[in-house]
Amino acid sequence: MAAASLDLQGLLARLDPTADVAQRHIWLIDVFDWLRGDRASPQAAVGRVSLLLDAVEARPELRGRLRAWWRAFTQAVDLTTLLADYGFAPRTAFVSELTERLRRKILPGTPETTDASDLFRMVLPGAFDAGWIALLDDAQLARIGNLLADAALDDDGAPRWRHTVMDAVTYCSSQVVAAGFSPELRLRMSAASESRAFHALMSDLDALREQMFRAPRNEDALQAAFLAFRDRLDACRASASSVYTHLEDNGISVGLVFRLRQLRERVLRIRELLDCLISPAPAPSVARLVGRLVLAGGERNSIRALIASNSSMLAAKVTERSAETGEHYITRDRGSYLQMVRKAAGGGALTALTVLLKFGIYSLALSAFWSGLWSGLMYAASFVAIQLLHLTLATKQPAMTAPAMAARLRDIKTDAAVADFVDEVANLVRSQVAAVLGNVGLVVPAMLALALLVQFALGRPLLDAAHAAATLQSLSLAGPTALFAALTGVLLFAASIVAGWTENAFVLHRLDSAMRYNPRIGAFLGAARARRWATFMRTHISGFASNISLGLMLGLLPAFAGFFGLGLDVRHVTLSAGQIAAAAASTGMAVLQQPALWWAVAAIPVIGALNVSVSFYFAFRLALRAHSVSLGDRARIRSAIWARWRSRPISFFLPA
Repeated sequence: MAAASLDLQGLLARLDPTADVAQRHIWLIDVFDWLRGDRASPQAAVGRVSLLLDAVEARPELRGRLRAWWRAFTQAVDLTTLLADYGFAPRTAFVSELTERLRRKILPGTPETTDASDLFRMVLPGAFDAGWIALLDDAQLARIGNLLADAALDDDGAPRWRHTVMDAVTYCSSQVVAAGFSPELRLRMSAASESRAFHALMSDLDALREQMFRAPRNEDALQAAFLAFRDRLDACRASASSVYTHLEDNGISVGLVFRLRQLRERVLRIRELLDCLISPAPAPSVARLVGRLVLAGGERNSIRALIASNSSMLAAKVTERSAETGEHYITRDRGSYLQMVRKAAGGGALTALTVLLKFGIYSLALSAFWSGLWSGLMYAASFVAIQLLHLTLATKQPAMTAPAMAARLRDIKTDAAVADFVDEVANLVRSQVAAVLGNVGLVVPAMLALALLVQFALGRPLLDAAHAAATLQSLSLAGPTALFAALTGVLLFAASIVAGWTENAFVLHRLDSAMRYNPRIGAFLGAARARRWATFMRTHISGFASNISLGLMLGLLPAFAGFFGLGLDVRHVTLSAGQIAAAAASTGMAVLQQPALWWAVAAIPVIGALNVSVSFYFAFRLALRAHSVSLGDRARIRSAIWARWRSRPISFFLPA
C-alpha cells in the first residue's frame, strides 16, 4: 500500500488543468491504469478508488485543481458522441466493418483527440473495468459525484451534464426515427403496427426537454412527460419488431436484421440515459451506464463478436428456408419409409448412368480443369434430373433436414418436448438409412448391367485392367478414403448453404411475383405460362441451386486442389459404389479373389456414414446458432438421444 501511495502521489502531482489536450488525456489514462493495478481482482481496483478519493478529499487545493481539470476536460471533449453513438456500428457491410476493427487493433490510437469515443476506448478498454465499476457502492459513487460537481451552469441554470445527457437522448432518438422512416423497415411493418409512433417521438422528446429544464421544475409534469415519451419509445420498438414477422414469411435480409438490432440497442441506450436524468440519485445509474458502455465498446472492437453476430444472422437467413425444404425428407411411418426406399432406388439407378458418363469424360484425357468442369456440369445435370424425376440422392438430405430439426428446438424447455425431438431424430436417421440403402442397393446392379452392356456393344470391358485396379485402390478403406468422405460431407453442407441463400434471395426479392406479373415476361411467355414458371421456380429453386453447386464442387475440387498440390479428392457413397461395381464388372469373376475389392467394399458404409454425419453436423450446428439454443438444452438433448439409443436402438433403423 505504501508503494501504491507513492505512485498515487506522483499522479496527483501531475494533475494540471492548464495542460494541453494530449497531456490531460495521458494523465487520465495513467490514473485508470493505476486503478486497475495488476488486474488481479476487481475488489483491489475498488480499494484503489477509495484510496484515490481519500487522497483528493484530504487536500482542498487538490479538489479545486481536479474540478478545474474536469471543467476543462468537458469543454474540450464532446461527451454526447460517447453517450449516443459508442458501441454502435455505423455500417452494415461485413467487410468494411471487419476492416475498421482490424485497423483499430493494428494501428495505435492517440490521446490527442477531442473524440470522446476514441478516448474512452483507451481509458476503459476491457471487461475488467466493467467488473470493478459495478462493485462501486453508493457511498463511493456519491463521493465521486461531489468531487466532479461542476459549479458552472448553463444559461437556463441547469447543470451542464444534464444538457449533455439530454443531447445524447436527442441524437439517439433521431437515429431511431431515421431507422423507422427508412423504406426498408417502414414498408415491412405490419399494418396494425405501422402507427404514428415514429412521427410523434421527437415532439414527445421536446415536451420532456421543456419540463426537464423548466425553472422552477414541476415534478408531476416532468414525470408525465417522461412516461409519455417512454411509452412512445416502446411503441416505436413494437412497430419495428413487426418487421420480423414479415422477414419470416418473405425472406430474411442480413442488412435489415442488422438495422433492427441497432434500433433495439438504441432504444435501450435511450432508456439508460433517461434513468440518469430522471433518477433522484443519478450516480448509480451513471455507473451502470459507464459499465455498459465498456462492454459495448469491447464487443464493438471484437472481431470474434463481429463474426459471431454475422454468422448468427446468416444462419437465420439460410436455415429458415432450408427448414421448409427439409421437412419433405423426413419419414415418420412405414409407408413413407418404403416410399423413400423406392425414390432412393430410382436415384441410385440414375446415378449408375452418371458413373458411366464420368468414365466417358475421363477417357477423353482432358486437362485437369476441363475434366473437372465437364464432370461437374455432368454431375449437376444428373442431380437436377434426379430432382425433376422426384427421386432421391441420399447424401443431399442431411444438410436440408438439419434446419427442419433445429426449428423444433424453439420450445424445448419441457421433458415432453425433448422426447418429441428425440422421436424426430429417430425418424431422421431412419430416413437417411432408407435413402442410402435405396441408392446403394440399386446403383450396384444397375452399374453391373451397364458395364456388361458396354462390354457387349464394344467388345471390350468398360475399364481396362490397369484403370479397374486403380479405381479399386483409390476407394480402399486403407487409404485416405475416410478423409475424402468427410470432405465431401463439408461440400454437401456447403451446397445446402447455397440452396438456402438462393431461395431466401428469391423470396426476399419477390422474384416469383416478378415472373408472374412483370409485363415484359408476361409478353414473352404469356400470362398462363408465366404463372406456371413462377410456381415451378418457387418450388424448385432451392433444389436447383443445391444440385448445381454440389455438382460443380464435386467436379472442380480435385482440379483446384491439384493446382495447389494438395491431392484432395471427393468420395460420394452412391458414386463410389457405382465405381466399384464398374471396376468389378470390368475385371470379371476373378475380382472376387482380390483383397482390393473387399477393402473398397468395406469403405462404402464408412463413406456413407461420414457423408451423412458430417453434413448433418455442420448444418445442425448452424441451425442451433440461428435459433439460439442454449448449452444446457443441448446437453439435455444429447442425454435423451443416448438414452433412446440404449433402450431402443432398432427405432433408428426401422419404423415401428
